[in-house]
Amino acid sequence: MKTAEKLAAGWLLTLGFMFLTLSATATLEKFAAREVYIPVQDGDTFTAPNATYEDNNTAVGGLIFGVPSLTLGGWLALGLYRQSRQDKKALNQQVSDRLQYIFYEMLQENHGRVTVLGFAMQSQLPAANARQYLDEKAKEFNANFKVNEEGAISYHFDV
Repeated sequence: MKTAEKLAAGWLLTLGFMFLTLSATATLEKFAAREVYIPVQDGDTFTAPNATYEDNNTAVGGLIFGVPSLTLGGWLALGLYRQSRQDKKALNQQVSDRLQYIFYEMLQENHGRVTVLGFAMQSQLPAANARQYLDEKAKEFNANFKVNEEGAISYHFDV
């Protein structure tokens, strides 16, 4: 469904832009044709044949089809953008809730002691992201740190 909406928005934006460009070109040609002078053999000049009727129709037709197409395409594109932002926000919230649940569960099971490796294994996060998350929680809850002989950090939270 989203693919069809993306294609429709793209086509409508393209068509709207093309029609408005056609309208602008016809308008410019209409004004340029008024100022063209063609010399004749006996020294007189006359203006070019009046093509304003055709140019007017092209300009108006371009506006009639271009403005609604461009408006509808923009509206569809904006709706897709907003939906995408809402989906990303909901996904981020789900991830955040899942990490928080795993964190609190580990605190209860381990009596307030959490290691980066244990949290990374439980949450299936990369080690750097697990360490960053635990550092944030340690600041938030004023946790203590302990470093063992191998250099591994364990976080101790008061439960």
